[in-house]
Amino acid sequence: MELPRTRALGLAAALATVMIWAAFMLVTRFAVQGSFTVEELLVLRLLPGALVMAPVMWRLGVIPTGQSWPRAAMLMVGASAVFPYVVSKGLAYAPASDGGALAPGMLPFWTALAAYVLTGEVTGPRRRLGLAMILAGAMIVSLWQIVAGTDGEAWKGHLMFLSGSGCWAIYSVIFRQSGFSPLHGLVIGLFWGTLLGVPLLLATGSLSFAGATLRDVTVMIVLQSFIIGILAMFLFGYAVQILGAAETAAFGALTPILALLGGVYFLGETVTPLKVVGIALVAVGVFLASGVLSKARTLPAS
Repeated sequence: MELPRTRALGLAAALATVMIWAAFMLVTRFAVQGSFTVEELLVLRLLPGALVMAPVMWRLGVIPTGQSWPRAAMLMVGASAVFPYVVSKGLAYAPASDGGALAPGMLPFWTALAAYVLTGEVTGPRRRLGLAMILAGAMIVSLWQIVAGTDGEAWKGHLMFLSGSGCWAIYSVIFRQSGFSPLHGLVIGLFWGTLLGVPLLLATGSLSFAGATLRDVTVMIVLQSFIIGILAMFLFGYAVQILGAAETAAFGALTPILALLGGVYFLGETVTPLKVVGIALVAVGVFLASGVLSKARTLPAS
């Protein structure tokens, strides 16, 4: 049976989104181990994207009206500057395979917690099982390495992955309540992330680009700003419109797996069988926590 065109496009958009999320882990890990500082990557993510999206900023506006100051601040810099900076900083210490499990992999757990604290929303039993599996898998990936004393400084990266994931979860809950469209939310973040973040990054003294060639910089602009920073947001919003939030979120289960496979094959990362078990638990937990199975049960039979 052939899928309707719009649904097929939605599935393609969701799949492309999680592939880009995994690519963010791989590309950033490769870059911070080589020619770029984390601060340089964030500038290349923010500034070109802000320039390209300037006409949209002018049309839609960049003031998050109707929000309290704490919520406005999160909408302005949470997703555009804080999340990518903290996670990228974590990738300077820990492998991309760990990042895939502990950053995007932990998002459903932190989002459910943030939704409960901010809105009182309580998840159902199947989703709670998924959240428990995510937490168990994350502990296997991170805590077991710390106890065994085999992770060196990777624990610093793990803490940053968890912090960045928590920041994105809070942003997601606040954004969902804000009433802004995905495009409007994107340009608000790009404008304020660039306006406030770039001067702060310049003040760090870590923006010499001394280790990078012009070709390296151009490639990173395309990857970090246009593909990861803008295209992924467009694709995610489109997938949610076509498939719904639950089914789109279910695709997130692929991100830890793709980051694991990419880390092994492209970056030469060493992955133990125990870590594979932990990442598999996270992936299954993400699928269950997405709520897609609960949604399927409520649909009438065709």
